[in-house]
Amino acid sequence: MIRPAQIADLPDVLRLIRELAEYEREPDAAVATIEDLHAALFPEGTAHIFCDLVEDEGQVVGMALWFLNFSTWTGQCGIYLEDLFIQPSHRGFGFGKALLAHLANRCLEQGYPRLVWQVLDWNTPSIEFYRSLGAESMDEWITMRVTGDALGALAAQLKVPSSLTRNTST
Repeated sequence: MIRPAQIADLPDVLRLIRELAEYEREPDAAVATIEDLHAALFPEGTAHIFCDLVEDEGQVVGMALWFLNFSTWTGQCGIYLEDLFIQPSHRGFGFGKALLAHLANRCLEQGYPRLVWQVLDWNTPSIEFYRSLGAESMDEWITMRVTGDALGALAAQLKVPSSLTRNTST
């Protein structure tokens, strides 16, 4: 069964995120809290982050956490799958494929031309699985990221050129 996450599911979502971080060899990088997830998935107003869960016999065993992205080339939104995770004990039963098919269906229903995600280059089983579903790797693209001190240093370089400063005196 695939269903949208509810507030009561946040402990399970956090558990799956931590299991994913462990699987991806970065357990200390998963610092999100229940409060962070609540604010992201269930904000006052419009949500921009979404989570669908897989249940097996009443137990949450997998998730797809996603948001909309935008392609300037197509001029349309698409779905960016941030995390797809199925507990190891529940792999091989079609749950991952079902989540991806669920998101592909959502794309078609909404008229989104793309479903995009990333996979670690060492994760051969997942890469092979995704390719078996028709996914293509975009090897010519390199993901770039700025975090921590480098993010602060980049932000500190903000200087507005005088030609862009408005003259408000009249």
